[in-house]
Amino acid sequence: MIGYIGKRMIAIIPIVFIATLVTFGLIHISPVDPAEAYLTAAHIYPTPELLAEKRHEFGLDQPLFTQYLHTLQRIAQLDFGTSYLTNKPVMDEVKDKFPATAELALWSILFSTLVSIPLGILAAVYKNSWIDMVSRIISYVGASIPQFWLGYLLIFFFAVKLDWLPVEGRGSWENLVLPTLTLSMVMIALYTRMLRTSVLEQLQEAYVQYARTRGIREQVIMLKHVLKIAITPFITGMGMTMGRLLTGTIIVEQVFSWPGFGRYFVEAIFNRDIPVIQCYVFISACLFIVCNLIVDLIQLYMDPRISAKGRAEH
Repeated sequence: MIGYIGKRMIAIIPIVFIATLVTFGLIHISPVDPAEAYLTAAHIYPTPELLAEKRHEFGLDQPLFTQYLHTLQRIAQLDFGTSYLTNKPVMDEVKDKFPATAELALWSILFSTLVSIPLGILAAVYKNSWIDMVSRIISYVGASIPQFWLGYLLIFFFAVKLDWLPVEGRGSWENLVLPTLTLSMVMIALYTRMLRTSVLEQLQEAYVQYARTRGIREQVIMLKHVLKIAITPFITGMGMTMGRLLTGTIIVEQVFSWPGFGRYFVEAIFNRDIPVIQCYVFISACLFIVCNLIVDLIQLYMDPRISAKGRAEH
């Protein structure tokens, strides 16, 4: 198991390297001049003299290879420079914005898990019953409604018409309700059907029939055997979703004016704030890698055969 973890950790290094290389390349092939973007954000007219001065200050007049080495050095120190718009260190602003996104992501994952797991299991156990029909309706509705439209609908009913919940901002648990519901609806729709299908497939396996002939209770078969295997794709999907949510739920944060990482990134795009964009891409890549590693470790814990399979392949 330790060897498996070590191999996965080593595999992270080239992925991070590629992420930095792609980010660096996209910035330099972009038609946006970083020096011009900086002066524009500072409301300074970009004269040729000022542009030349800023390009020299940013090291843009050096060879690309030298610029890339300097970029790697700064990234290794988690130094992404200062924001063109606010003139503050980018990492300091990320530290302020990221907790809001993490809070929203964790509550959304928790709520969708608490709903989709029991609903998916019940829909499989009581196939074609009213519970299964309800799960299908929830899945179809949740998968078909765009998130921004669902967010506006929730705002209209619960904030404007009923005046039960606040429209925007962050502060209390009431501010979390609407954005959490908006994010969770799609996940509940997807993972309820995924878990239902997976449970139904396992219920047809020979080991289930054998366990029943031995007189083992249905609850024990379901919880100890079926669910342990059927939940594997659910965990994989949730891990990928967690990475996406932690990188910023851009649409939902915009709709509810949630002061998170995704909204910060959108503002950086509109203002051509290149240091922020570079930081966002790098952190997003790292978050996806970490979330995938955590998912692999959970699956390895639940099914040690994964490690044995990996050794056999090598």
